[in-house]
Amino acid sequence: METTVFILKIIYGAFFCFAGIMHFIKPRFFNGFIPKGFPKLSVNYIVGILEFGLGFSLFLDNYCKLGAIGIIILLFGLLFIHIWDYTKPKPAIGSKKLAFIRIPFQFVLMYGAYLIYLNS
Repeated sequence: METTVFILKIIYGAFFCFAGIMHFIKPRFFNGFIPKGFPKLSVNYIVGILEFGLGFSLFLDNYCKLGAIGIIILLFGLLFIHIWDYTKPKPAIGSKKLAFIRIPFQFVLMYGAYLIYLNS
């Protein structure tokens, strides 16, 4: 199990750091995920900072458990955005099928973060 958790930490850490950086490199990509009425650029940058920080924390033994819990909370919060995206006539993620698949995938990602939490 130790090897599996180590690999999960690397994958999750790299994925969330990459996703966080992308919020700064391609901020327009994320605009469709942010509901009207919210300051798009601010929300985008805040989520980017959170994703990068939480991903990076998985590489630090003293902060790994906290980072894993943070990822679970973030993914749970973003779940509502993915559900909302699926209900739109034209989802930001592209197709309705992809928008639908992304919803249960959030739970898979949460489970992986939970395994990191339990075994760190």
